[in-house]
Amino acid sequence: MSLIHWLFDAQLVIGSQSILWREILGNVFGLLSALGGMRRKVWAWPVGIVGNALLLTVFLGVAFGTPNPVNLLGQAGRQIMFILVSAYGWWAWTRRPDEAGTVIEPTWASWRTRALLVAGMAGGTLALTPVFRALGSYEPVWSDAWIFVGSVLATYGMAKGWVEFWLIWVAVDIVGVPLLFSAGYYASGLMYAFYGVFTLTGFFIWKRRNAVLRPNVETVGA
Repeated sequence: MSLIHWLFDAQLVIGSQSILWREILGNVFGLLSALGGMRRKVWAWPVGIVGNALLLTVFLGVAFGTPNPVNLLGQAGRQIMFILVSAYGWWAWTRRPDEAGTVIEPTWASWRTRALLVAGMAGGTLALTPVFRALGSYEPVWSDAWIFVGSVLATYGMAKGWVEFWLIWVAVDIVGVPLLFSAGYYASGLMYAFYGVFTLTGFFIWKRRNAVLRPNVETVGA
């Protein structure tokens, strides 16, 4: 059996439940990327792209023959978005390379940018919910739309170096955990639950780093 064939078909069976190894591996790569992001390392972006490519095949259910024939279009679409935005983030973080591989320093977004992020989160969810429903995404469709929009904003915020991007991930995780468990994506659901704690930790680490670098600066422009 070839490596590619094994990667697509291999499953971890727990009781009556089957979990694709590519779902597990995709989430492991995602965790490694998040760890790299917390430490502000450039390698976080290419590692994340590998995980996104694996998870794309998982969340398109029927198209790639997963044991769970549920399509989560928001989850699938955000993997494509991740790959595109991660390419931008990879470029943005390497414009000023240094020996340590750390090229970004945390900064607060402006109040105007924060308002735009909140408006984008709410407006994007409202706009995409009927679109995902028409395409046959899993209910509750607004949850899938919320996760997609939040993922777009959080990944862009990470590329920009905004401390607030961690809090957007928290909002995504709160909605994502129950959605993924209800849809039968248990490995991803467990990973989202772990991410919820992890993202809060990342927020305080970046916040502390910013306080050390800029003790007298509250926010900066977008």
